[in-house]
Amino acid sequence: MPTNDTSVTPPDARSALRANCADCFALCCTAFGFQRSADFPIDKPAGTPCQNLADDFSCTIHESLRPRGFRGCTVFDCFGAGQLVSQELYGGTSWRERPDTSAEMFRTFGVVRQLQEMRWYLVEASERASDTDLAEPVDQLRAEIMRVLDGGTAEILAADVDRLRAAVRTVLVDISEEARGGYLASADGEPDDTLQPSADLVGRDLRDRRLCGAELRGALLIGADLRGTDLAGVDLLGADLRGARLDGADLTDTLFLTQAQVNAARGDAATLLPTTIDRPGHWTRPASTSTMDGELSP
Repeated sequence: MPTNDTSVTPPDARSALRANCADCFALCCTAFGFQRSADFPIDKPAGTPCQNLADDFSCTIHESLRPRGFRGCTVFDCFGAGQLVSQELYGGTSWRERPDTSAEMFRTFGVVRQLQEMRWYLVEASERASDTDLAEPVDQLRAEIMRVLDGGTAEILAADVDRLRAAVRTVLVDISEEARGGYLASADGEPDDTLQPSADLVGRDLRDRRLCGAELRGALLIGADLRGTDLAGVDLLGADLRGARLDGADLTDTLFLTQAQVNAARGDAATLLPTTIDRPGHWTRPASTSTMDGELSP
């Protein structure tokens, strides 16, 4: 588990917030259900193993998930909840070894994933907080979430996740306003009213728009064209980037970006990403250097 000392952000604060499938009992492949759609070719009820799950909890089609229609699997991120639940909360004893624990383990995984996602955002918030007024509530929330996780399964299942999520969102909005202040102050002309939280920008060509410092929290950017754009200071908290074109875009200083969002988008070797985000293996690369292997993400 990460350190409980939240007064500082240790260099490896995100290490426990990254999925380690080798130490997980394939909880994402069992606890959650899905329906036949563009993301999945079959129906699977929650609480049942995926038909592609092997006895050792590995995926039998891992190398060909996208071509076989399981694109949703390549986008999902548990933020390290899988190994935390499997190895720490249940001591390395799987739901197959103890079927009587499966229902509780799957419920616990669902809650822990949400808590881990909040921790991911709060680590960035801590790094960006520049004064005591903003840093203090961030540290308090990080400490509260850690107390829940350290309290064991019973406390986790009893946690008021909705309240915590609302509190985290309020803090992130405050951090965002401060981080974007410099960009907004230097913007020329009137603000673009279409670039706002929860905006419907599905399929929009945004290449000619000034986006630096934009507040696109929760925006629908499905299939939007952001090729070659500078996204410095853009708040992307919860934005839907499925199929968004990010070829050559600069996302190195975006706010509250997650691996799942990037996995769902389209990009190439020229796309610049934050150091905390990995380049998806299915992204396209310039034809002059390699074959095109990308496809529309879910």
